[in-house]
Amino acid sequence: MITTSITNPSAEVISNHIFANVLLNNESSQKSLHTSVSFTPGDVICHFGAGVIQPYATYLTVQTGADRHITLVPEFLQYINHSCAPNVFFNTSTMELVCLRSLQPGDEFTFFYPSTEWEMAQPFVCNCGHEGCLQLINGASHLSVETLSKYKLTDFIRQQVRLKLSL
Repeated sequence: MITTSITNPSAEVISNHIFANVLLNNESSQKSLHTSVSFTPGDVICHFGAGVIQPYATYLTVQTGADRHITLVPEFLQYINHSCAPNVFFNTSTMELVCLRSLQPGDEFTFFYPSTEWEMAQPFVCNCGHEGCLQLINGASHLSVETLSKYKLTDFIRQQVRLKLSL
C-alpha cells in the first residue's frame, strides 16, 4: 500500500512493518523510518541482529568492534537516519533498539551516528537543524570527550574513548 504521509505531503509510505513505516521523500529521494506506535524512554523498540559481518565500514553498517561492522536485521532499520538530538539508540551489546525520547506515531526514528561509529565510511555535513548541531559528522574519534559525554554511546565507543584518553 502506498499512501501519502500526513506530516509530510511529499513523502509516501513504501513499506509497512510491525511498529514502523519506511517513507520515501519524493522531493529529496531520501528514505526514513517513522514509528507507527508510541514509545516512551527506555522502551526496547525491537531486537536486531547482524546480517553481513565485515571488517570495514560502509554507509549501511553499524560498528560493533574494532574490525566488526554489521548490516542490520531487520533490514528496514537501515533507514534510521542521523540526528544530533537522537530519539533512539542501537545498543550493540544487547542488540536492542532503545527509545531515548518519547515517540508518537509519525515521528521519525533518529540516532547519533558517532554513538556506534569510531570512523565514518562517508562523513557528511549534518542538516538536522537542532540547536547544538555538530555540523560535520565523521565519527566519535573526531569528537571531544565533552561532546561525547552528552550522548549515549555503545560499549565499543566508550572503550575506544578510554583507549584514546590513555595514550
